This record gives sequence, structure tokens and C-alpha cells, in this order.
Amino acid sequence: MRKLITLLASAALVAVSATALAGWDPDEVQEYDAKAKEAIASFKEKDPSVSRFFEHAAGYVVIPTVGKGGIGIGGARGKGVLYEGDKVTALVTLTQLSIGFQWGGQAYSEFIFFENNETLNDFKKGNFELNAQASAVAVTAGASADAEFNDGMAIFTQAKGGLMYEAAIGGQKFKVEPQ
Repeated sequence: MRKLITLLASAALVAVSATALAGWDPDEVQEYDAKAKEAIASFKEKDPSVSRFFEHAAGYVVIPTVGKGGIGIGGARGKGVLYEGDKVTALVTLTQLSIGFQWGGQAYSEFIFFENNETLNDFKKGNFELNAQASAVAVTAGASADAEFNDGMAIFTQAKGGLMYEAAIGGQKFKVEPQ
């Protein structure tokens, strides 16, 4: 069992590391922009009150699909875009490593809104990390009505599928590749 966990952990780390090192590919912009727009439409349909974040944020990241899995040690990866206004200004890669009680796999969309240019510019410098204390609001009807910016950001996730049991500690790291 221990060898299996070590093997799975090693495979997760290799997969996350390899995808995090991939460079900017201008051909990806159109693909991720289209997927992000679909995720935005789904988010707004599920919770129309979220529109205020799209309208008033200095910028926002949409990662249409984050794949997450783990058995003891877990990892997640997703790629999306950074919008400033209605324009895509960067590709963004999310990677996550976690440790603790966890089992299963899931897919979700992640939305990160920046309250002001200072927070947005910090994010755009690259190698941005969200620690374990950063909390996301799960998208349900009306969930964003009471949501607020915390430390200049508001984070939302919308489940797409899968099942994951988790009591783990981890953090997310973002690589920003400007256009």
C-alpha cells in the first residue's frame, strides 16, 4: 500500500510539474477564452447576483476546468485566462499540492476576482500563491449575494463532477503568462 501511495504521489508531482512548465502558446488563447465564456455563462445562470463581481472587478481569472485527485497526497491542475475588462491579457495555470486525508477525484471551475489594480498587479507578477486559509465560495443559487472581497480577492468554485473526500492542507500556485 505504501508503494502505491508513493507511486501515485510521484506521478501527481510529475504531472503537475510538467504542465506547470509549459510555455505560452498564442493558439491556446482562443480555446481557453471560449471555454471561459461558457463557464461564465453557467456561473451567471446558476447565480445571477455574481454579475456585480464581473462588472466591478479590476480583473478576473476564469479557469474553466480544474482536475483534482488524491489518495493521501493530492494534486490539481487547471488552465484558464485572465481578463481585464473584456480582453484576455494572460494565460493562467493553476497547480495545487495537498497532503492529508483525501480520496477521490473531482472537476470544478474556479473564478478569482481582483478588487483593485494593486491586487491584480501583484497577481500578474507571476508565481502567485493562495495559502490554505484562502477560502472559496461554492457556487449555488444566491451564493454570491453575501460574498465579499477578502484581501482584495473573491474566489468562487463551481462543481462540474466527481466525488472527493478531503480533510487536507494545501495551497494553490498560479503561473501567469502575459500576452
